[in-house]
Amino acid sequence: MTKPYKKPRVIISSLDTERLEQLIESLSDMSFPGKDDLEVELARAEIVEPEDIPATVVTMNSTVRFEVDSSHEEFCLTLVYPWNVDTSGEKISILAPVGSALLGLSQGDEIEWPKPGGGMLRVRIKEVTYQPERSGEYHR
Repeated sequence: MTKPYKKPRVIISSLDTERLEQLIESLSDMSFPGKDDLEVELARAEIVEPEDIPATVVTMNSTVRFEVDSSHEEFCLTLVYPWNVDTSGEKISILAPVGSALLGLSQGDEIEWPKPGGGMLRVRIKEVTYQPERSGEYHR
């Protein structure tokens, strides 16, 4: 039996918070239906200086390796601003519902992920393979 889904703790850098608040202000509700979800995540987040972000937390421009709970299938995605999304299939926009749900999570956390065609998958963050702050990039 699977345990009930509980929202994990969220840690976000002050730089990411500032940039995301500016992004939210620049969008109309029509162009961004998930705006409220991102605002809720930002409101419940613990905000820290970029230098103080733990190395295992998903920040903007982090690359994350995931595992699907039911199939143990793994995949990697990079969390990006909307203007950095491309057709590679390797990036997810912060404006996508899953993108806003990923921000601030840590290695080992689990989230509910929408399946193509309906339903949900439980996905675990296996590893933050790249994080700008961990690489000393605090002002990207």
